[in-house]
Amino acid sequence: MHVHSRRRLEQVQRHPEQSRAGTRVPVRRSDPRITFKPTLTPVSLLLAYLNGQFLPRAAATVPVEDRGFAFGDGVYEVWRVVNGRLFENERHLARLVSGLAELRIAAPDLARPDVLKAVAERLLAESKLTGGEATLYVEITRGVAPRTHQFPPPATTPTVYATVSPFTPADELRARGASCITVPDVRWLRCDVKTIQLLPNVMARQAAAERGAIEGIMIRDGIVTEGSHTNVVGVLDGVIRTHPTNNLILPGVTRAVVLDLARSLGLAVREDALAERDLRRLDELFLVGTTTDVMPIVRLNDQPVGSGAPGPIATQLARTFREYLDAACAAAHAA
Repeated sequence: MHVHSRRRLEQVQRHPEQSRAGTRVPVRRSDPRITFKPTLTPVSLLLAYLNGQFLPRAAATVPVEDRGFAFGDGVYEVWRVVNGRLFENERHLARLVSGLAELRIAAPDLARPDVLKAVAERLLAESKLTGGEATLYVEITRGVAPRTHQFPPPATTPTVYATVSPFTPADELRARGASCITVPDVRWLRCDVKTIQLLPNVMARQAAAERGAIEGIMIRDGIVTEGSHTNVVGVLDGVIRTHPTNNLILPGVTRAVVLDLARSLGLAVREDALAERDLRRLDELFLVGTTTDVMPIVRLNDQPVGSGAPGPIATQLARTFREYLDAACAAAHAA
């Protein structure tokens, strides 16, 4: 665990009553099948950043020849924000920069820590999202050029877009546990790059929604990889198991934090993929992600997981992660 991460965890463990920084946004009562439902705020009140300019999000447009529109040729990143502070900013930014390098897109100024910080602070302040919970979304494409499959001329300027949105954690659903289904993993072999080409993910998530579930857990060659927008973690014979980081899954920031926290709590962790046949034997199953936190799964393919209620490990990690999240953002505010 990083030095800063260890210090924040120690702070949480010593002073849990002080770890909840600022005012929390109340949980919205909604369809219990829906996990991640953002607070509804008129888009006219939200600010965007597009190619160096700040403007109302409703007014932000890109040309039809943008390669993100034509090919899904770009990357994106999503940050969790608590009381105006970006959570795990360095890890998210490093993943964004890595994705740009993998796709051979020149990193724009927004990929610099100082520029990103300044842009995010203005977006949050002018969108009135410096209190409570929010998300920061950044998308960078290869730019605008006549439609050809090969790269456009090197001088083509990337399109850079950022915006913020209010967010409400799904605490009520977390308390009772959620449902998932399994789906075939039909994606390409570079799932470690966070590209905006998400059609297989969209189809998996829609399949889940049509069955009253919150996520489609993907299976490739008999192995559990990840969800459409989450990492998947199981507890089998008392050991936390999850797919190792390689080209078949996204290296989730929340995944890394949760595994660090689990180890610090003395829990057994193996970054070793679960087989599809293991799913029916799991003690516990949970999802982790930027807008998911730790979400216990109590039903899979209409069958109970474990006892059919949120398990002790998922419950402990959900609580510890929330305390860590608040403490980390409070420390960022103090700095």
